[in-house]
Amino acid sequence: MNGEEPDVLISVDLDSPVPPYEQVRGQLAAMIGDGRLPVGTRLPTVRQLAADLSLAPNTVARAYRELEGAGLLETRGRNGTFVAPGRDEAMDRLQRAAAEYALQAHRLGVPPGAALALVRAALDASRPG
Repeated sequence: MNGEEPDVLISVDLDSPVPPYEQVRGQLAAMIGDGRLPVGTRLPTVRQLAADLSLAPNTVARAYRELEGAGLLETRGRNGTFVAPGRDEAMDRLQRAAAEYALQAHRLGVPPGAALALVRAALDASRPG
């Protein structure tokens, strides 16, 4: 699959309280985290994925930017956007845990800001000294 564009099977629920870019970001992050999108996989262009999902290109571009900022994707100019190399087992495990946490927060109706605040508090509480 390396270098080829996979069939990225994601969906967006426009009636969801979760913004569309976050739905795209979360689903792609989960697929990267569990190996459905392995390192080196080329993703559809922003315009193509936006068209496939009936979203504005800026919505998909934001999801891609956030995933790139998290080190999950890399953009190679005109060559496209790819699943980034260099992740390790610890980061993969943490990504899977984060995806599960996000899913649970959504199922429980916890707003994203409140879910993030809980994570920040837990991280602060786990710091030594």
